[in-house]
Amino acid sequence: MYFSKKDTIPYMNNISIADILELPVQERIRLVELIWDSVAAVPEAVKISPALKIELEARMEEFEANPEAGYSWDQVKSRLKDGSWRTA
Repeated sequence: MYFSKKDTIPYMNNISIADILELPVQERIRLVELIWDSVAAVPEAVKISPALKIELEARMEEFEANPEAGYSWDQVKSRLKDGSWRTA
């Protein structure tokens, strides 16, 4: 069973964690995707601590000062796939 973006799960009001864990893996993954999408749709509802905000701002300033210092997404993916991140 795959859910579309507009799917509703009528039995969710009565579903338990045990019921969810009995779903096939693909259905559980799709359920997580739907939940994540609903959270991402309202980013202002996710509160971050003042300490985390300071850390994120510092990292952004560091990036803006030297954007070439890190790795590209393609480099990261490649290192994850070939396991070379373990030796860095």
